[in-house]
Amino acid sequence: MSAPLEINEGESTTRPSLFNGKYYSWWKARMEDFLTAGDYELWTIVNQGPFIPTKQNAQSETVPKDPSKFVAADFRMMEKTAKAKKILICGLCPDEYNRIYVCSNAKQIWDAVQTSHVGTNQVKRSKIELLMRNYELFSMKES
Repeated sequence: MSAPLEINEGESTTRPSLFNGKYYSWWKARMEDFLTAGDYELWTIVNQGPFIPTKQNAQSETVPKDPSKFVAADFRMMEKTAKAKKILICGLCPDEYNRIYVCSNAKQIWDAVQTSHVGTNQVKRSKIELLMRNYELFSMKES
């Protein structure tokens, strides 16, 4: 993992590292540390998706709760969901923000940034296969 040579912004315990499109692996590790150090539930929300208050209906199905029926714990978790999204957004430069502005939660933002800088599993596999093929075809030339 390479890190930027010069750090200008974002190096604070109260502000996440700024991602400007370079050094994605470095930013990813820093963002995970920032989220888990502040509140481990925030990292869980980024990895697993937003908290949606639910209840059991008469047919024993799980359905979203009516907002008028929310309890204090529901509001607390929804605030954490919003906080996780805010932290990720604050850690992105304007160009990166343009890639994720349509995302509605922290997990979608995290996945969108990762996909745009690392690719999907299929893209990763293709890159590995291409590199392996180039390695296998590598040979010493006469000169």
